[in-house]
Amino acid sequence: MEFELLDERVVIRGFDEITASNASLFKDETRSRIRPEHRILDIHMSAVRILDSSGLGALIALHKFMCLQKGVVRILNPTPVVEQVLELTRLNRLLEIIKL
Repeated sequence: MEFELLDERVVIRGFDEITASNASLFKDETRSRIRPEHRILDIHMSAVRILDSSGLGALIALHKFMCLQKGVVRILNPTPVVEQVLELTRLNRLLEIIKL
């Protein structure tokens, strides 16, 4: 996982799944890098091929965390599998989906 810290944004990339085996690490590593000035959490999901219920839970937890900072979570370039999971669970209504 790679993190890029910008003025108001945290950008995450470089992973291919969020599952029970790494969801807690994903969530905890991300939270540890978010500072009070960050308002946008961009998660690049163009390489993600597996997103299970634990991964969804991590995304929801990060959404709640960012809401406390009056911020947003944006999913960038989700793969068709990820996009389908987000639509089926209606998380596409909670998280901003952006296709670049």
